[in-house]
Amino acid sequence: MAWIASKLLPMPTLYNRIANQNLDRLSALSDGVFAFAMTLLVLDLHLPAAAAVHSEHEMWRALGVLGPSLVMYLMSFLTLGIFWNGQQTQLNYIERGDRDLAWIHLAFLFTITLMPFSTRLLAEFIHFRSALLIYWGNILAPGLLLYASWKYVTRHEMIRQDTPPEIRAAICKRVVVAQTLYATGAALCIIGTLWSVAFILAVQLNYAIAPRLTRRREPRAAAQSE
Repeated sequence: MAWIASKLLPMPTLYNRIANQNLDRLSALSDGVFAFAMTLLVLDLHLPAAAAVHSEHEMWRALGVLGPSLVMYLMSFLTLGIFWNGQQTQLNYIERGDRDLAWIHLAFLFTITLMPFSTRLLAEFIHFRSALLIYWGNILAPGLLLYASWKYVTRHEMIRQDTPPEIRAAICKRVVVAQTLYATGAALCIIGTLWSVAFILAVQLNYAIAPRLTRRREPRAAAQSE
């Protein structure tokens, strides 16, 4: 019995060292999970019942009722896009993976699959603080896991050797700044949940649109200086 145990005990350690080193499979799984979550978001948008619409006015009024759902769809789609970009950016700079890193990212993807639920909850109960805080928690959790992922690969020297120091710091800083802004938005629910939704949506639009506006301004500034 002791001989069998001595033969079997080293195996988990060896397996843990060789498991999940290829990040391509993790990236492919991530793409599928994000695509599925984004698709589920739009499936929660339901057309007005035809029997209840008999005029243009009634149709627009019915569409107005869908307003919260449309806003939440936009906000959550932006959320998923931002997190997908964040994860893919990290994976681009990680040289190799391991079992622990794979489980960190699987936990991250688990939080992503919950986004359609928290989105629908907030759309249905947009004036309830508890619904807003649950939605914010669904933003906080993946952010913390992305931060943990980057700290893990940094600590274990799993980052590509040609990665400049400023990029290592920038990835951490972006997560911290974004989560601080989201927490600020969540705190605004003390005033009203609509304030929180508006602030979080503004933050997301900034991350999605501002970089493009900045790139457009830079060539104009360069041309004027010439």
